[in-house]
Amino acid sequence: MRDEFERVRWLRGEIETANKQYYVLDQPTMTDADYDALMRELIDLEAKHPDWVTPDSPTVRVGGEVAKEYTKVRHLEPLLSLDNAFSAEDLREFDRRVRQVTSTVEYVVELKIDGLTVALTYENSLMVRGATRGDGEVGEDITPNVKTVKSIPLRLKDDVPRLSVRGEGYMPKASFARLNQEREEEGQATFANPRNAAAGSLRQLNSKITAQRKLDYFAYQVLGANELGLHNQTEVLTYLKEQGFIVNPEYKVFGTIDEVIGFCERMSSERHGFSYDIDGLVIKVNDFAVQQELGFTAKSPRWAIAYKFPAEQVETVVEDILIRVGRTGVLTPTAVLTPVLVAGSTVSRATLHNLDNIRQKDIRIGDHVLLHKAGDVIPEVVKMLPEKRTGEERIFEMPEFCPECQSPVRQDEGEVAYRCQSITCPARQREGIIHFVSRDAMAIDGLGPAVIQQLLDARLISDAADLYSLTFEDLIPLERMGKKSAENLLKAIQDSKTRGLGPLIFALGIRHTGEKAGKVLAQRFGSMDQLMKASLEELQGIPDIGPTMAENLVYFFSLESTQGFIEKLRQAGVDMTAEESSKPQIFAGKSIVVTGSLERWDRREIEKVIEDHGGKAASSVSKKTAFVVAGEKAGSKLTKAQELGVQILTEDEFDTLLKQ
Repeated sequence: MRDEFERVRWLRGEIETANKQYYVLDQPTMTDADYDALMRELIDLEAKHPDWVTPDSPTVRVGGEVAKEYTKVRHLEPLLSLDNAFSAEDLREFDRRVRQVTSTVEYVVELKIDGLTVALTYENSLMVRGATRGDGEVGEDITPNVKTVKSIPLRLKDDVPRLSVRGEGYMPKASFARLNQEREEEGQATFANPRNAAAGSLRQLNSKITAQRKLDYFAYQVLGANELGLHNQTEVLTYLKEQGFIVNPEYKVFGTIDEVIGFCERMSSERHGFSYDIDGLVIKVNDFAVQQELGFTAKSPRWAIAYKFPAEQVETVVEDILIRVGRTGVLTPTAVLTPVLVAGSTVSRATLHNLDNIRQKDIRIGDHVLLHKAGDVIPEVVKMLPEKRTGEERIFEMPEFCPECQSPVRQDEGEVAYRCQSITCPARQREGIIHFVSRDAMAIDGLGPAVIQQLLDARLISDAADLYSLTFEDLIPLERMGKKSAENLLKAIQDSKTRGLGPLIFALGIRHTGEKAGKVLAQRFGSMDQLMKASLEELQGIPDIGPTMAENLVYFFSLESTQGFIEKLRQAGVDMTAEESSKPQIFAGKSIVVTGSLERWDRREIEKVIEDHGGKAASSVSKKTAFVVAGEKAGSKLTKAQELGVQILTEDEFDTLLKQ
């Protein structure tokens, strides 16, 4: 028995060493046959002695049982997206903003891998969770699938109490080609590109399928790096390599934006030479202290930007130009194209944005044009090809009357957009309802555009508030609406009544007021009634609410149509209040920073405690900070608090304050 136990330990060591040599160092020391033989022996021994199986055993990489569903995971810190740059001018503008804060700056430029963001959590050096980015705050737990990726260490090299790592899961081109060949031979649909294949593989409910897909992973960020004594991005990349992660080796450090631009241009021509897909580069301010000074916007850090490569361009023909009317009444011209394959998918339509854009590019019906996908996602007409003109092309004119309701169309002074002037326009109503029921708004599942159109055509609804009056008898006659679908839809409509004030504000579709602003307004005013009474000065005094948004809010709530619509929602029983905490608001109006490793709470738990008691869990220390809660290995935030004379509490002192 003892000999078998020692054999298991030896096998694990040999296999993990082979994995590192092959996947991390790219220096294989063992043949595939020898590796497979060792793995089979280990699997057999662990099957014989299941109590010997450990969380970091190499056998977990072959996949296990099929999961029923993924659970939601709240990230310790928001995983923000990046603003995009598409030209040298965009990069110089980014550099100008950075240099308003610091006279000297060093940039780290890393390849932007075209894959799926994966956040890893390690506790006591063991990998305990892998999660998707999700919406940046909440992702999906895909730990069994992540463990099958052999380039991800299951155990860190050093003894680390807790570590959160962000990186990119991707599928190498060779794995992608092999996977599509296998699927084609089996009569299955092929994947459009490696990114889709990687995303689909990491979100498989059966981790054994993920294991067969031969995925890989590049690590590039440590959350809370300051608290580990790391002072810049290059130190982070070195630390990650030391802990056993693969870090993309192509990163460079530059002292000027011109050097950065030169590297971007060179990589744009060399991008296809890598064994994996890249769709751009990420430029980051190297120094964390400067990063902290630059701070964040609502969606992205001000100290980083993603440079997107010029997209693939193909030729096609503009067969017609149609008009789509949006929920704010804007008329958007859309090109109907001869179908063409571009960047992995067939495109037959592309937005032309507005009449000024059409005139500037001189696009006419019948033109041969170059098409690409802006940001590798959105189809866009780049330019027309004058040498292909025959003289039969037709100049497009914006209609004088709305194609949906025949109401007058007007271009407001100072705007490029043309708008339908009727607030009862069917298209505006339809698009407004589609927005109202969307996931981040009132989240009414099963109510797609086709069903909404049927409800409008049958005159069962005229606006979103009428949804709450629908009955089972109303829904059953609709096309493709069975009994179960009708019951589920009615339940989803009923459940949406309790979404709360924040999502409801976003659902109203107020110009310039997004999801985050809805949350801010809900927290500030607490109820729809108080928000509707707010003055322009009061709104402008709220952080994250700019003057344009404030003006639009005041105007929107002054309209009789708005007031009537909200009253209909009220009569239907829609909750118009923000969820209030039952906790005493002892931190009301106070900004509190948490730093270091805590024993009693994890980071998200203590931040929720602060918010439940009326405080704001801030990410940086300033003179306005009420106090700092400092745990073990507190870093630069603690130092700054000491320099500014901000009160510092231990974890025990904070707990005592709560109890008092």
